[in-house]
Amino acid sequence: MKISTLRLWAFMATASTLTACSPTIYLAQDFSSYTPRHKTIAILPAAVTMQLRPNQARNTTAEQMHELEDKSGIDYQEQIYAWLLRRSQQQGYTVGFQDVRQTNALLRESGIPSYELRTHSAQELAKILGVDAVLTTSVRTSKPMSDGAAIAVGVLVGAWGATNQANITVNINESDEGKLLWKYDYVASGSVGSSTENTVNALMRNASKRFPYTPKS
Repeated sequence: MKISTLRLWAFMATASTLTACSPTIYLAQDFSSYTPRHKTIAILPAAVTMQLRPNQARNTTAEQMHELEDKSGIDYQEQIYAWLLRRSQQQGYTVGFQDVRQTNALLRESGIPSYELRTHSAQELAKILGVDAVLTTSVRTSKPMSDGAAIAVGVLVGAWGATNQANITVNINESDEGKLLWKYDYVASGSVGSSTENTVNALMRNASKRFPYTPKS
């Protein structure tokens, strides 16, 4: 299976519907004690794991799988960054967000590839990036519904293929001790199709009302 073939499938794919369970949100009780000291948050590339059907697995090499998951992680990072910038203009968040290009450049300079980010602590990453907190995203898709490498549909061009379920978790950890300050768990069922942007919009829509750095009226 060649990447060019995956691109062809991506363009042939059609958008699908998306449904979701109510998200679960955790906020540290002492979060307000951190707010005055937090000025900048770094958004890291998402850690993406895709589960294949047997036929898909046989026709997808480990290198291709790694490329798909890595590219998808960058797509999520960029879309979450764009989403937060837009919402910040509306909500007036009390923190700024490090440009993801700078984030990724600093990570490259440190010698940490995106697929190894989960093996490093929040404190270590925050120190490398020079920020007060880091936002990490974990995405796990399961039970693809169709053959033809559905999981590859649009990952290289910004769209998701058919899948029965996507489990997504967004965490914010502070830089000093790595303490978890905010956790957002979201489960999308059905077909996570259309585009990464639409998936992120669905993920973050409800979170806008509970994003911890929203100023109180």
